[in-house]
Amino acid sequence: MNPVEVRVSGPLACFTRPEMKVERVTYPVMTPSAARGLLEAIFWKPQFQWHIEEILVLAPIRYVSIRRNEISERQTGERALGWANGGGRGGAFAADQRVQRHTLALRDVDYLIRAQVEVAPGVGDAPAKFRDQFRRRVARGQCFARPYLGCREFAADFREPFGDEQPITDSEPLGRMLHSIEHEADGGPSAPRFFDAALEAGVLHVPRLEAGAS
Repeated sequence: MNPVEVRVSGPLACFTRPEMKVERVTYPVMTPSAARGLLEAIFWKPQFQWHIEEILVLAPIRYVSIRRNEISERQTGERALGWANGGGRGGAFAADQRVQRHTLALRDVDYLIRAQVEVAPGVGDAPAKFRDQFRRRVARGQCFARPYLGCREFAADFREPFGDEQPITDSEPLGRMLHSIEHEADGGPSAPRFFDAALEAGVLHVPRLEAGAS
């Protein structure tokens, strides 16, 4: 079947390389996991999952360096509830936890994502049903949550492709890239799956990985 297509763009994007522990350094291209999350923000149901086939880079790859104030500890709902029950004692003060971190991000990005609907075993609905629903949502600009480009603060715009999109001509190896997260059926630990990525004439081709592949 022909894949569904959606065009996404935004002023900023950051698809962080996993080997960078503190400073965020982006891949030159959107990753399959980020593309999958973006599609799920537009349309998702438990009866199917998205398989990303290709990501076309439509705009020149440009970088921007950003330095931001962040806090060193993650704030959780459980911690906030503890502060509330304790009358506000022991709360977090941003001034005490503030750190400056550097982000090497992408600017003025524009992609065309091509993906397939893969219906889960035992589901009687045809993939065409979900494909049509997705296309209608894209045409109307509907989404469950605002899609983003790697980081939640980097919001993405999405729309139907014009049909004449052409990728850039750049080609380069991208190194090991996250393909997906494999979840154990019995609730066991999840495992990341990687592949050797490369940009070929402006297109990132995403292979299918067998279960258990790393």
